[in-house]
Amino acid sequence: MILILSTSLNPDSKSRLLAHEAARVLAAEGVAAEVLDLREHPLPLCDGGSAYADPEVGRVQARLAAADALIVATPIYNYDGSAALKNLIELTGSAWENKPVAFLCAAGGKSSYMSVMALANSLMLDFRCLIVPRFVYAEAEDFADDRVSNPEQVRRVEQLTRATVRLTKLPPA
Repeated sequence: MILILSTSLNPDSKSRLLAHEAARVLAAEGVAAEVLDLREHPLPLCDGGSAYADPEVGRVQARLAAADALIVATPIYNYDGSAALKNLIELTGSAWENKPVAFLCAAGGKSSYMSVMALANSLMLDFRCLIVPRFVYAEAEDFADDRVSNPEQVRRVEQLTRATVRLTKLPPA
């Protein structure tokens, strides 16, 4: 099963639209997938201590651990993934270990297209994640009518999901 993480807390999130587009593509290809929307799972701020015992952290961590791969849909704020995404990683890091991880990014402009590389490097080094070498970086004009409207971006989401599925079929290291 592929878990798609919608990490924006904004009710009008464009990255959430990317998450649902990935879910649509995976469903059309008969691949088991689900979207975990962080708006529906209020997590405490990581404090390096008591936050780890929060029951919601345990529930989310179990879903991450059960997934074969993770597709992260994140807005880009100030040249980085969302603070909610970084908090999620800090709270559930061990559940990410040895999983393929892909990125769907929604941003306001063209200049932060490499912004998730620090997160990707951290996931590779800290948790031995296998980063899918295909990112989606969408801008405001790629969306209309509450969907991904740019056919090129739809194609890129399809390529990313297929690459993620292929990586889940590799033998364990």
